[in-house]
Amino acid sequence: MSRHTLSVLVENKPGVLARVASLFSRRGFNIESLAVGPTEIADISRMTIVVNVEDSPLEQVTKQLNKLINVLKIVELDPESSVQREIMLVKVRSDNESRSSILETVQMFRAKVVDVAPDALTIEATGNHDKLIALLKVLEPFGVKELVQSGLVAVGRGARSITDRSVRPAEKGA
Repeated sequence: MSRHTLSVLVENKPGVLARVASLFSRRGFNIESLAVGPTEIADISRMTIVVNVEDSPLEQVTKQLNKLINVLKIVELDPESSVQREIMLVKVRSDNESRSSILETVQMFRAKVVDVAPDALTIEATGNHDKLIALLKVLEPFGVKELVQSGLVAVGRGARSITDRSVRPAEKGA
């Protein structure tokens, strides 16, 4: 099995997310990460989907995704030729003795403290998956009270864009 990141342009309409997710579910694939948001084109959204599958079943899924009426374009993003980031908020136990060690760790990982309480610090970190896991492992001994992590967002490197060729909902099937 290998990890694949798909960037999927879809029409910004109700039910599209459910149809895309159910297609993966019917195939027995677990979506590791899913992020959806608007693009620079008002009526188009971008889904960034991370799934762990073999290459040939993924090809079958992408062909089926392309058949969905609201799916406009699918691009697999290679980690080496794309910028990929996640965001994590982690609340860590902190007292007077541990606070300076936690702050050093935060600085070392280029993260930042976004909330301070007498007994806890909330840390915001952005980066690739491996960086966030490494940060979490260093913070665990202090006591993680709460953790939330976004889905992966990714974009290809360089000037080209997957929306360069004026992908518009009316163009599909034309």
